[in-house]
Amino acid sequence: MQPSRDIRHLLEIMNALRSPETGCAWDRQQTYATIAPYTIEEAYEVADAITREDRADLRDELGDLLFQVVFHSRLAEEEGAFDFGGVVEAITAKMIRRHPHVFGAERENSPEAIKAQWQKIKAEEQAEKQARQGLEASRPKSLLDDVPLPLPGLTRSVKLQNKAAHVGFDWADARLVLAKVREETREIEEAIASGQAEEIHAEIGDLLFTIANLARHLNVDPEAAIRSTNAKFERRFAFIETALREQGKTLEEANLAEMDALWQQAKESEKSGG
Repeated sequence: MQPSRDIRHLLEIMNALRSPETGCAWDRQQTYATIAPYTIEEAYEVADAITREDRADLRDELGDLLFQVVFHSRLAEEEGAFDFGGVVEAITAKMIRRHPHVFGAERENSPEAIKAQWQKIKAEEQAEKQARQGLEASRPKSLLDDVPLPLPGLTRSVKLQNKAAHVGFDWADARLVLAKVREETREIEEAIASGQAEEIHAEIGDLLFTIANLARHLNVDPEAAIRSTNAKFERRFAFIETALREQGKTLEEANLAEMDALWQQAKESEKSGG
């Protein structure tokens, strides 16, 4: 086989990998459950390539993520549920349905009207989804029902908060959220003083949830922010390792004061563009 820009060629490759007679032993063993962690990982790698502004890597990572979609679709096709074409049809139908101001008779195109229409359509879709899944009619529907559980914690916090904000359950100002951050920090201090592990656990969770809320009010993606900080930590720690190596020392041989001094040098070097 040769590389191709035609999506049909990718589907043929997937079919070959899953072939019972001549396919790949590893690919034939996979299920939705075993592939799901790779799907999540590939999505993170797409986000990482975007953060690093590496367009070549982004192309490759998007391909890896697309392959995950193809893989899941193939599994569904094998059990007679749907195929890749069905996935494409479903998303095109959804995009047309959710953009009546572009593809339908609705012509109100202000950001506020579009947002309100989007929420209305999503609510209708959620009701239809629940009906398909056979959820009990007596079960009270929650506004937060469609926020997926597997999302990263901070991302899910923001989505929950956004849902609540749509009905007015929200702080009016970011400074009020910042005051809540300070309050949660004091409660952590009290929990530490009490020495109760469960209480400390709960208060740390409250602080993280409030930090996510603060980020939301300031239009900051908390997941992107923590990824940037993680990368910054890695750069500065690498600076420490390099500097110690040049001094003929290992990390174990250096004390905290030495490492902290090098950390400050790393910070100054970044500020000066060095």
